[in-house]
Amino acid sequence: MSASAIAAAFQRIFSTVPLVVRAPGRVNLIGEHTDYNGGFVLPAAVDKEIYFAVALNGLPVVRLYSHDKDERHEFETTQLQPGPILWANYLTGVVAGFQQQGIAVPGFDCVFGGNVPIGAGLSSSAAVECGLALALNTLLQAGLSRMELARLSQQAEHTHAGVQCGIMDQFASLFGKAGQVVLLDCRSLEYAYFPFDTTTCRIVLCNSGVKHSLASSEYNSRRQECELGVAVLRQYYPQVRSLRDATLAQLDAHQPELGDIVYRRCRYVVEENQRVVLACQHLSEKDMVAFGQLMYASHAGLRNQYEVSCAELDLLVAAARPLPGVYGARMMGGGFGGCTINLVATEAVDEFCRLMTAQYQQQLGRPLEIYCTTIVGGVEVEPSLVLP
Repeated sequence: MSASAIAAAFQRIFSTVPLVVRAPGRVNLIGEHTDYNGGFVLPAAVDKEIYFAVALNGLPVVRLYSHDKDERHEFETTQLQPGPILWANYLTGVVAGFQQQGIAVPGFDCVFGGNVPIGAGLSSSAAVECGLALALNTLLQAGLSRMELARLSQQAEHTHAGVQCGIMDQFASLFGKAGQVVLLDCRSLEYAYFPFDTTTCRIVLCNSGVKHSLASSEYNSRRQECELGVAVLRQYYPQVRSLRDATLAQLDAHQPELGDIVYRRCRYVVEENQRVVLACQHLSEKDMVAFGQLMYASHAGLRNQYEVSCAELDLLVAAARPLPGVYGARMMGGGFGGCTINLVATEAVDEFCRLMTAQYQQQLGRPLEIYCTTIVGGVEVEPSLVLP
């Protein structure tokens, strides 16, 4: 699905010329479930993207069309409550976010579609939110910064999709840079870019085919377990505002009070934050072997301590590990399905894809979708399709 195809579909349906926006999905090299704990993440925007065609319509009604689902939805600009159509809720939440900022949103038409796999852990939801947010910010000349758009989009997911996500996904979609990964401090929102050379090492995603839903109770329960751990630690260490501030020694000292489950959840987050900091050092040194070992450790923690992996993801990581040219592999995203992210030497990618596909088919009797990704820039207006 291309930008021009979405623009053409819009013109067929609504007979006007739209503003067209590209919104990328994201990968996260390391730092999973740390964002809502005030920690560190290392994401990048990739060339799996959703395109938006948007134009004001002069009506008090928003008319949406999901090109991929071939579904339509309309709502009045005064009726912004979540409804039964999940994909529409993300967009309704963005409109509500603008209005909460005191920015009146008139009626508009929107057609969107793309190639971000749904439920694969590439954060299609954040791409949907951020794409519309930038389009409305542009059309309304609202003047919101990219960070304000990220926060607005994150809040849309909280209020209208019921997912208490951190800010990483929306940040990565809006702040991505071609050929760069970005270290984000999810507490201070300070960030730094690190070059990532995809000519020598490719980011290859293996889709387990297991659909996950971040709106499931499991995701929010992990956040609640972390908050419970912080509440216990704060009784003894008032400076601990989030697990970002906690140490392994503090967790060990209060393990009985925390209980087994909360202790393991908290230990994973503290260790994962340490891994992100180390990973950036290895990236600066171009030591992909050491970087990859941290990815394997991350997956082990997600599987055993945080318990958000599944049999298919574990199989994919185990299958990748001994293959030639593989530096590292782990599950990526919220968990319970979706993709593994693999760092593979460029010359080994074709053989990697062949062997992984064969193993998945042999062991599970299922085809394996594989995506070789390129790191791209964040959400932007398509320059060749700007309104005259």
